[in-house]
Amino acid sequence: MEQMTKHDGMSASGHSAGHASHEDPTKQFKGAGDHGGHGVGHDRHAGHSVAMFRDKFWLTLALAIPVVFWSADVQNWLGYAAPSFPGSKLIPAILGTVVFVYGGLVFVRGAWRELADHKPGMMTLISLAIVVAFGTSLAATFGLFEIEVWWELASLITIMILGHWLEMRAITQARGALKALAALLPDTAERVSGSETQTVPLSELHLGDIVLVRPGGRVPADGKVAEGTADVDESMITGESRTVSKGVGATVIAGTVAGGGSLRVRVTAVGDQTALSGIMRLVATAQASGSRAQALADRAAALLFYVAVASGALTLAYWWLAGDKEHALIRTATVLIIACPHALGLAIPLVIAISTSLGAQNGLLVKDRLALERARNLGLVIFDKTGTLTRGTPAVSGVAVAPGTSEADLIASAAAVEANSEHPLARAIVAEAKRRGVLESKAANFEEKPGRGAQALVGGKSVAVGGPRLLTEAKVAAPQEVEKVTTSWAGEGKTVLYAVAEGRLLGAFAVEDEIRPESQEAVNELHRLGIRVAMITGDSKTVADSVARRIGIDEVAAEVLPADKASAVERFQTGGKMVAMVGDGVNDAPALATANVGIAIGAGTDVAIESAGIVLVRSDPRDVVGAIKLSRATYRKMIQNLIWATAYNLVAIPVAAGIFVHWGFDLPMSVGAVAMSLSTIIVAANAQLLRRLKLGHAVP
Repeated sequence: MEQMTKHDGMSASGHSAGHASHEDPTKQFKGAGDHGGHGVGHDRHAGHSVAMFRDKFWLTLALAIPVVFWSADVQNWLGYAAPSFPGSKLIPAILGTVVFVYGGLVFVRGAWRELADHKPGMMTLISLAIVVAFGTSLAATFGLFEIEVWWELASLITIMILGHWLEMRAITQARGALKALAALLPDTAERVSGSETQTVPLSELHLGDIVLVRPGGRVPADGKVAEGTADVDESMITGESRTVSKGVGATVIAGTVAGGGSLRVRVTAVGDQTALSGIMRLVATAQASGSRAQALADRAAALLFYVAVASGALTLAYWWLAGDKEHALIRTATVLIIACPHALGLAIPLVIAISTSLGAQNGLLVKDRLALERARNLGLVIFDKTGTLTRGTPAVSGVAVAPGTSEADLIASAAAVEANSEHPLARAIVAEAKRRGVLESKAANFEEKPGRGAQALVGGKSVAVGGPRLLTEAKVAAPQEVEKVTTSWAGEGKTVLYAVAEGRLLGAFAVEDEIRPESQEAVNELHRLGIRVAMITGDSKTVADSVARRIGIDEVAAEVLPADKASAVERFQTGGKMVAMVGDGVNDAPALATANVGIAIGAGTDVAIESAGIVLVRSDPRDVVGAIKLSRATYRKMIQNLIWATAYNLVAIPVAAGIFVHWGFDLPMSVGAVAMSLSTIIVAANAQLLRRLKLGHAVP
């Protein structure tokens, strides 16, 4: 039987996520911070914050209202007269200039950075628009034009700032997973020293310290339970709603909540070595990572800049030569405004941020965005058997009782003998006795018989438990009804153990690596998604075929050595199949790296698995289905947003250029700004709909 590797703690090579001083950990993830790269922030927002744009919006709005109110055009259109006093006619010009300097220079500075990097983009377009609007307004104030446009400049800048505020707030909310994870840790811990407890900051905890976790309290660091029992809520780490009972020797994770009891925990990991820090690192990395769709959006946004500038130049030239110089400048500014690829720039980063957060909330940690994107095209999912589709530990799956013996007596006698053995098969029989509530008998004179089993005195009788060799040596014949059942078990690759007392057969047990009850559901769900399922195992073909038959596996590779698993994956990839490999992430590292998508399942507290693109916190194969659903839903949202943002600009630019003026429709500059902001809001709202995706599964 293959040996399952356990992951009691995060690898020492895990990357730093920083909790040692319990500062805001989000500061340590520059790649996924407010403005890093093309992840969830934008270079055009470098040095900006949600609060800054919020304050700028409210102040520019307050200044824009009198500008609009005292505008001669607005008074004429709405048929009212604003109060007149010395200098009142200069209110639009004075306050409009203040709005331009206070609210508009943030865009001008952004444009300067873009041009310095030789990457003109959104900020450059916005700056061109407001500079043209400001110049036009200033010229009108000095009588060079008849059209007064201060109200349009003020409303334009106000709307642009509102759009940026809403955009940054949406992105910040999507990145909330990092802060939510950081908030899981308490500020202090109760360190136990002898009979006394001392409240200390987390930064003062060291490996080997004993900490007290009271009922309702959060575990301050990864560790093992040294004393006490409690039901621990791990939902914030694993996404699993049920509490997990923890006793002496059990592993607990920093940030989880103890309920119904107190624990004394021996610290095994602190600071950046904890599972929570590892999860935060993965969330941050994924949110900052690029994608093919993002690269497409970046190229489209860059192209749109040149399209907008060319369209603006053509608009200016056409209307100027047509003799409408005032409207030529206004329509040029409107083209530049409405062409701003805000929606295009937000289309992908916001979806990435939301999908990553959604995955983390459901125990799906995305290390590689490209792996998640590829998961939507999978044609075959390969599972490693031991520890993935099975629990990785032997369990009793059948009991056959010989005539003259009760099932309770058989189990009690066998468990009494095996209680003294450390063999995995022996522990399976003892566990079955506990599961059934059978009282163990007392055993004496225990004796291990290598290769044959074990023997002891139970109730004054000599009882032996072992394999078929035991029957041969004891010259005991199995009754026909028992032999029929055990032959069937052996044909399915199960291990058969017999219990013999004083030369008489008591019965037999079928022991096998227990199949996870959720494995068949996972396979069925994958079939419903149109994906075939394969299994790789080092077990015999008989055992492999038996497991595959019971849970609906389509293809099997049996008797595969660990070193040959990568080659087996390559064989499954023949014909250009997109293949995912699902394994424990350590034993299966070469196979995970070879597959198109590597998925590490059951990582538990070890989230620093470098060979996998996706890490599943729970040991539940159904989460593979959740990862594929997330991949498909994320891609749909990306494409929807890209189509909307691109189509909007293709339609809006000609309208802003005045193509419908001859039919009596002219798009005001402020309405163009509203349309541009509305497009951004639509894209953001569509991305938010991704949160409605249900990745969880019914609790069995």
